[in-house]
Amino acid sequence: MPLDTYDLEDAYDINGPEEARQMYGSWAATYDESFGKGWGYIAPREIAAILRAEISSDAAILDIGAGTGLVAEHLRGQTVDALDITPEMLDIARTKGLYRNLMVDDLTKMLDIPDASYDAVISCGTFTHGHVGPECFPELLRITKPGAVFACGTIGPVLDGVGFGSELARMVAHGKITPVSWRDIPIYEGKDHPHAKDRGLVMVFRKL
Repeated sequence: MPLDTYDLEDAYDINGPEEARQMYGSWAATYDESFGKGWGYIAPREIAAILRAEISSDAAILDIGAGTGLVAEHLRGQTVDALDITPEMLDIARTKGLYRNLMVDDLTKMLDIPDASYDAVISCGTFTHGHVGPECFPELLRITKPGAVFACGTIGPVLDGVGFGSELARMVAHGKITPVSWRDIPIYEGKDHPHAKDRGLVMVFRKL
């Protein structure tokens, strides 16, 4: 498939980590222009603003599913590490000088990161159709400090259909996280396409 024909529907059709690695690897070189700017993708800006309001200026942040760095562009001045399954996407992010460290890793497996390494986790576009589900939470809790803030975006169909709601409720019930605060955000702005009016949901909670 030609690079400039990838769009949101192709991303939603992904089924698991290997398909994600292949598609985003091919899309990396044109992703910022064809999707970020072409679709008016503002969810990274919105989620970054939510996290900024919750953390200190010296917080160490892990951007999961960091891609080309669209979230980190709105976290300038913070210490941010990138984690993504696609080396080609991180190669684009590296040129922007936004991250302290860039790591190629799979969120569905054990991460090569020490316990209690981060003060915050941010995610935009990772908890969506065919990508990563709630199975990653135990590892994310392991690598974060007590009190660490999570600000992770998703969409209603994924929240309802992949088990995020029940897993978050279970973590609250077991005293692993604070009750979840939800924020409703626009995903796109200023462009006309079939998803222009889509809304996102951002889960905000702290590790206990």
